[in-house]
Amino acid sequence: MSLKLKAVSDSDTDPKNPNNENIIKREIVDLRNGSEVLYIQRFFTYDQSWKWFHFLNNHIPWTRPTVRVFGRSCLQPRDTCYVASPGLPELIYSGYKPHAYSWDDYPPLKDILDAVRIIWYKGGNDYVGWHSDDEKLYGLTPEIASVSFGCDRDFFLKKKPCKTSNVSKRHDEEPASKRLKKSCHADQYTFKLKHGSLLVMRGNTQRDWIHSVPKRAKVDTTRINLTFRHVL
Repeated sequence: MSLKLKAVSDSDTDPKNPNNENIIKREIVDLRNGSEVLYIQRFFTYDQSWKWFHFLNNHIPWTRPTVRVFGRSCLQPRDTCYVASPGLPELIYSGYKPHAYSWDDYPPLKDILDAVRIIWYKGGNDYVGWHSDDEKLYGLTPEIASVSFGCDRDFFLKKKPCKTSNVSKRHDEEPASKRLKKSCHADQYTFKLKHGSLLVMRGNTQRDWIHSVPKRAKVDTTRINLTFRHVL
């Protein structure tokens, strides 16, 4: 099943791009073997992106849960919230089962997708470790979209090491730079997730690749990420 996403535009000229209003520039990266990434730097207009940011920042019930990583409990290094349609399987990861809020609780989100997990990065010390979204409830070839609001953050993508069986698990306590050095593959990509941008991972990307948003010591402003997934 493919995600159906439509770029949001308005009549205001984007102050960052006054001469090319509402032009959607797409970058498609072929990762080979049926894996692909689509990146749109300005999926939402500048003004619309800030409207979304302020709504999410002020009205979403953020929580920073305790999760289990390598057999020990630790505080997840980012805030999160989960919104889902009724009747979907429960989401469980790293020993944590988030409460599923209803679309009716947040009307502006009701028409987006079947399920959305919203993530809030308060600053550069909030991050997500290397992992792949390969849970069975997303199917064999999940199409996963990530929309970003707020400050820019780097998004790393690299090929799964050939002889490591547990790389698809989350390694939140390990810096991205350290994990990159351990990889036995040279295949890796970096995307700058801009305010109002969209990144979509398609095909076999979750089977063959892992991704992360690493710590950034000089970043002291907030980024809000919406991750869209179809639950089967």
